[in-house]
Amino acid sequence: MDFELTQEQTMIRDLCRDFAKKEIAPYADEWSAAEHFPTEVFHKLAELQLMGLLIPEEYGGSNAGTMGMVMAIEELGKVDQSIATTLQAHLTIGSLPYLHFGTDEQKKKWLTPLAKGEHLGAFGLTEPQAGSDAANIMTTSRLEGDDWVVNGTKSFISNAGTPLSYGLVALTTNGTSDNGKKQYSALIIPKDTPGYTVGQRYKKIGWHTVDTREQIFENVRVPRDHLLGAQGSGFRAFLKTLECGRISVATLGLSLAEACLDLSLRHALERETFGQPLASHQAIQFKLADMATQAEMARLMIYRAATLRDEGKPYAKEAAMAKLASSEIAVRTAEEAVQIHGGYGYMRESPVSRFYLDSKILTIGEGTSEVQRMVIARQLGC
Repeated sequence: MDFELTQEQTMIRDLCRDFAKKEIAPYADEWSAAEHFPTEVFHKLAELQLMGLLIPEEYGGSNAGTMGMVMAIEELGKVDQSIATTLQAHLTIGSLPYLHFGTDEQKKKWLTPLAKGEHLGAFGLTEPQAGSDAANIMTTSRLEGDDWVVNGTKSFISNAGTPLSYGLVALTTNGTSDNGKKQYSALIIPKDTPGYTVGQRYKKIGWHTVDTREQIFENVRVPRDHLLGAQGSGFRAFLKTLECGRISVATLGLSLAEACLDLSLRHALERETFGQPLASHQAIQFKLADMATQAEMARLMIYRAATLRDEGKPYAKEAAMAKLASSEIAVRTAEEAVQIHGGYGYMRESPVSRFYLDSKILTIGEGTSEVQRMVIARQLGC
């Protein structure tokens, strides 16, 4: 399989690399320390037409494909995981439900502003009692006249509480189907709808710039046409969207591993111990060699999954494998990076400490490592 980048993909990579260097790198530590969401950055990303990379041009996107998305996230994530995380969630779980399941009217009304970067997309799945066990959600929706009435609570939801947020798509349960199984439906819930409360920002270990909050629905009423897809198709919408989301989160892991490798190599070449550069010691050389090898492994798996999706071929197994491997590689690489930096790596002023704090969530968000193994096992026929 040929992973040589097209001219468009190369342009996206170079554009995002330059943008990250000039518009993000000088402020990343400051934003993280203040837990500040930099709205202005996403206005600029919109001006560069990077907020609709997976969306067709007819709905305001640039239709750059999965590999185009990977290029953008990889370059941004090497500088700031929080910015890249916010973008990847917007591009995948925040926008793709409309593309895959929305009517033409819904796409024009809701998807086009997302693709143009006028709004930030969010998807509400997780609840206090339902994370990996997504089928156990308790948020309900019922038809009452011409309105859907929604009640419940969503937790750990990113992108729904920023100045750019329009609201979210929420997965709800609404009774049972003819065969007696629980029925799920996805509903568009705009912010400022009466009864819809956005909670305070969570205090997280990492991803300090990512806006993550609880979403509370108390007799929230939305029109009948806010149903996204057919009634009862919501769970399928969630699963289909997550497949691409796994590629984007895997790319976060790759970018984090690359950043930690670059920082560690630079430190090892500049730092002297026992009268010679740290990099001259075989123990450090082995760490750097392993970090580089593992990052390359993650890259090949991600590029393969992305290429399969762009070619319209099945990619669920490859996406789960890429997400599993890349996220766990990111955790190991971040830990080794701190070890190489020694006491400096443990200081919050050190960039490597920010990547270390950001790494663990990659094995949890958008499907834990355990869930990825379950997905892979099912794809193998278990």
